[in-house]
Amino acid sequence: MKAPWIRSQVRSLLAQRGHAWLLHGPSGLGQYEMGLALVQAWLCDRPTADGACGECGSCHQVDVRAHTDLAVLMPETVMLELGWPLGEKAQADIDDKKRKPSREIRVDAMRDMLEFAQRTSGRGRGKAVLVYPAERMNHVTANTLLKTLEEPPGDVRFVLATQASHQLLPTIRSRCLAHPMAWPQADEATAWLVEEGVPAPAAAVLLRAAGGRPEDALRLHQAGLDARTWSQWPKALVRGDTAGFGQWGPAQLLESFQKLCHDLVAVHSGAAPRFFEAGDLPVAGSLPALTAWWRSLSEAAKTVEHPFNAGLQLESLVGQARTALNSHS
Repeated sequence: MKAPWIRSQVRSLLAQRGHAWLLHGPSGLGQYEMGLALVQAWLCDRPTADGACGECGSCHQVDVRAHTDLAVLMPETVMLELGWPLGEKAQADIDDKKRKPSREIRVDAMRDMLEFAQRTSGRGRGKAVLVYPAERMNHVTANTLLKTLEEPPGDVRFVLATQASHQLLPTIRSRCLAHPMAWPQADEATAWLVEEGVPAPAAAVLLRAAGGRPEDALRLHQAGLDARTWSQWPKALVRGDTAGFGQWGPAQLLESFQKLCHDLVAVHSGAAPRFFEAGDLPVAGSLPALTAWWRSLSEAAKTVEHPFNAGLQLESLVGQARTALNSHS
């Protein structure tokens, strides 16, 4: 079920003209879902002002990831995660262990899109291209897309969805109609999380843990994050108790430490915390120590996905955290 804030934005964009939309904003606000809803509505046999009908043959083809007039440009890792089929050669190479799925949008996929754009529409309602996350294009793929945006075939429309629009070429941004993703109200987002299966007492805690981003909050729940654990682990860490996050991987632990550090610096500066309730935060040490910790976390984020020894990574991250939290003003 599409979230209500997504439905209202889709309705607004469908009422406007434009051959290329750029949906941008931080993660967790529904860029992919909204992009898919737009292209499905464009291709639908019986579209309404609110979007696709969801029942026609075209909608069914989108649902089963096999629409002849839809090209999806994503990193192979994202396509596999979201259930989109890879090209025959790409799938064969990965199955034969010749290479791993790409984390970037490959040049081969972009070339296939160019060929797709020149074909005649199979169902007579034009063609659509969905690019997500658009910031995963390298220089070559971005310039290839730019040429198509500059001289688009008459019946092709584009949706670029991104969580980092500043990483896109300025020339690509200038050729799209930009749409900043709307932030839902907290009560609206909490109600949606409950509808998606998050227990009511945990929904508000996880939404706060996600910085107000509902889809990120849902992912935290699906990943097994317990709301009580989230509220208690910062003070437990100061005491040396790491049991609450003992099963977290380096990336999850790093992100959580960044959120904790952010809130402690905010409190030091007289601002309200964002990711935790004020009462859940420990009494941290000096601001210089917290600032140094933030710089260390930023450096660690550059390599957290590398195949280092996870145990050593965790030990290092926890050691830096305890040093900062137990420092004295």
